[in-house]
Amino acid sequence: MEKIMEYLQLSDEVVDDGEAPRVEEFLGEGKSFYENFSLRGIRVNRVEPGFISCSFKVPLRLTDRDKNLANGAIANLVDEVGGALVHGEGLPMSVSVDMSIAFLSKAKLGEELEITSRLLGERGGYKGTIVVVRNKMTGEIIAEGRHSMFGRQASKL
Repeated sequence: MEKIMEYLQLSDEVVDDGEAPRVEEFLGEGKSFYENFSLRGIRVNRVEPGFISCSFKVPLRLTDRDKNLANGAIANLVDEVGGALVHGEGLPMSVSVDMSIAFLSKAKLGEELEITSRLLGERGGYKGTIVVVRNKMTGEIIAEGRHSMFGRQASKL
């Protein structure tokens, strides 16, 4: 749980819109251009064992020609938020084994999204999550993804 909080560090900085703090750690030293480009603006609302809730306003940089959130951007959100949920303290990030995403609706430029990830189960180093992306205002589900990962287990010594 502590590693999740570290990975998705809540910033004390108040953003210009006065809402929840931004996830500034994604933009820190050692992070790739890809992480900066795709995850900038995501906010952590709640972290509990086996659960993460984030919010994200659809930015222009992640939209397609119709100004809808691109399917690749949705897949990235499923991958990153699901991966953050199962990250073990002191261990490298888990490797994605399988990801299945149902794209159910569209999210337009500027819409506020709620992204939740729940742990479905684990066996050894294999863990499964479900990530739901929904329109925060209407509650409409935009996408639902199942994400399974494999990683090293923490030592019992």
